[in-house]
Amino acid sequence: MSSRKRASDKANRDKLRSPGRPTVARREQRQRFWAAIAEGESSEAAAAIAEISPAVGTRWFRTYGGMPPTQLAFHAPALSGRYLTFSEREEIALRLADNQGVREIARHLGRAPSTISREIRRNASTRSGSFTYRASTAQWHAERSRMRPKASKLTSHPELRRYVQERLAGVITAPDGTAVPGPKVSWSGRRHGRRKHRRWARAWSPEQIARRLPVDFPDDATMRISHEAIYQALYIEGRGGLKRASSACLRTGRPLRVPRGRRQGKGKSFVAPELLIRNRPPEVSRRDTPGHWEGDLILGVGSSAIGTLVERASRFTLLLHLPRMPQFKTATRQKHGPALAGHGAEAVRVAIRRAIEKLPQSLRRSLTWDQGAEMAQHEMLSKQTGLDIYFCDPRSPWQRGSNENTNGLLRQYFPKGTDLCSHSPRELFAVARALNTRPRKVLGWRTPTEILNHVLKTNQMPPVATFG
Repeated sequence: MSSRKRASDKANRDKLRSPGRPTVARREQRQRFWAAIAEGESSEAAAAIAEISPAVGTRWFRTYGGMPPTQLAFHAPALSGRYLTFSEREEIALRLADNQGVREIARHLGRAPSTISREIRRNASTRSGSFTYRASTAQWHAERSRMRPKASKLTSHPELRRYVQERLAGVITAPDGTAVPGPKVSWSGRRHGRRKHRRWARAWSPEQIARRLPVDFPDDATMRISHEAIYQALYIEGRGGLKRASSACLRTGRPLRVPRGRRQGKGKSFVAPELLIRNRPPEVSRRDTPGHWEGDLILGVGSSAIGTLVERASRFTLLLHLPRMPQFKTATRQKHGPALAGHGAEAVRVAIRRAIEKLPQSLRRSLTWDQGAEMAQHEMLSKQTGLDIYFCDPRSPWQRGSNENTNGLLRQYFPKGTDLCSHSPRELFAVARALNTRPRKVLGWRTPTEILNHVLKTNQMPPVATFG
């Protein structure tokens, strides 16, 4: 019994890879998903906006390396009106089911009969053996045909691929030419953790590789590639050319690209928009009213820390003792438990409350801090002390200028690389007293203690040279 040969076998064509089942999501949903990602939303939130499941959104994000494909990017041109839309394909399917002819359907849609005929012939579903036209399947066929994927240059050019791979992930060598492998690090598909070994490699950036090629191969025009093509070969699944594990050799070590909207950051989750520094009363900026404080931590070795509070008008300084817990280095921290290093949210809240409660009510107006996790209990602190608490913008230390300047002065007594927990509360009080009795140019050569005493006696700021 002879078997019937397929047309593809007669043409001596290679067997095509099965495209799988038709995808449920349409182009419009994919565009909404990547638009939400560009705005900084998480994969799950973007999936909800696009009306797809969170698992599908996460898979899209990882498949394309964290960045939208070219045809779905926000700068991609809109589809021309010459292409049939999904709603038109739905209309074609409904009218075919009603046994209407091609010319009748074309007249209703305002299209040429040849367009409708070609659409039915090309994009009908034939997997079941019957010639059935379904709108979702036809849309899937049309989107796949429109992609026309182009082979990566690194895939088709072995010499260029070896050059890029060697300078990106090649081993480093000693002066005598022997390889120095460095620490053995396995690639897990995730970014390296904090304070962990990284893979040692030559680690040229994609831009350095792209710019160096014309220098090393001035007469070979084929040895050229853009840095974006290298990034795509690393991050986009199925793009080919480079091993995805080579992304660990980049300086960031990211296994996925980060959209610009996410890089800008939205601050800590416990910081509400109304608590940001832009909503702070104008009197705080003028420095003519005492009782407004700035706070921060200075860090030392072994996760040691000292808290600092600086009054904005007088530059009066308070130091907070933050000792380690007895279980430090002898027990494992429990999830959601207190920080054993001594400067967790609860320890900082208690230390600030004890320091502020010793002050008169007129000196308890507001506190400005950065968005560190040590202030996660700011609501409880505000209720206990009466302070209005505000937070700086992310990565904006200049918004607490007085505090940053004071921290620099404190490094004379508490240098970096020393254990700050070795100092007792008595020693911290002595250092704070030394700063508070030191004449300051910004105070007209008066001391912070003199300024604060004058305020407490007269309830007004004394005239000084400048409050810059």
